[in-house]
Amino acid sequence: MGSSIVDLLGPAEIRHLADKLDLRPTKRLGQNFVIDGGTVRRIARVAGLTADDVVIEVGPGLGSLTLALLPEASRLVAVEIDPVLAGQLPLTVAERAPSLAGRLTVVQADAMRVRPEQLGAEPTALVANLPYNVAVPVVLHLLEVLPSLRRGLVMVQSEVADRMAAGPGSKVYGVPSVKAAWYADVRRAGPVGRTVFWPVPNVDSGLVALSRREPPPTSASREEVFAVVDGAFAQRRKTLRAALASWAGTPAAAEIALRAAGVDPSLRGEQLAVEDFARIAENRPGRP
Repeated sequence: MGSSIVDLLGPAEIRHLADKLDLRPTKRLGQNFVIDGGTVRRIARVAGLTADDVVIEVGPGLGSLTLALLPEASRLVAVEIDPVLAGQLPLTVAERAPSLAGRLTVVQADAMRVRPEQLGAEPTALVANLPYNVAVPVVLHLLEVLPSLRRGLVMVQSEVADRMAAGPGSKVYGVPSVKAAWYADVRRAGPVGRTVFWPVPNVDSGLVALSRREPPPTSASREEVFAVVDGAFAQRRKTLRAALASWAGTPAAAEIALRAAGVDPSLRGEQLAVEDFARIAENRPGRP
């Protein structure tokens, strides 16, 4: 497999297509289109897809990354919220990669709300240039509702990439870091410059690689653990005893739960791993 059989979109062709559709990229939808062929080839390569993979791509836009991914997988499900773009994508693929058009399914939907039954397939890999303003919620939603997803490679704002891949003790470690770690091993997979986009954003981007793993063994549900995470980071500067007071009922109850979980109540949330949050959730006062 390889992208040589696909006629990728160049910068002039992307702008021409946008003009034809009377499309002006909107900040509201976080639309920054990749116009560099080398970048989409790199993403397709780093994603490490196999001939058996079913890819879900979120926000395919004008199709530059879609065209690079199609030769690398058995199927590609593109989830696009914009009806004009969703309608155009099959036409673009039919024109530029006619032999691969049968691999593409386009679903017009909001990726933050899409359900498995809408996709017509069980995706095994997520590969996407994600809108900056919804990147983390989209990734967490898809990992939650698509247990078939085994790995992912997403392009996000550089500081979001740092937060998603951060480990305990890091200054940028927080809610996205812990919740992503519930589902997957997460790492930075390289930087992406601004000039590969149209329009050019005022921030740099980065690639984040995700590899699905089992959640920590715990009797607490995901919702229970995430409630602890949200409470711990709602006021980052507070100790866990204070930050989790409303979650537990009182500061004293929070301290009892923390000590039962083997966690020092004077620590802050940024010092704990996802396994620690799971133990705290198990020891919530009044929990059966």
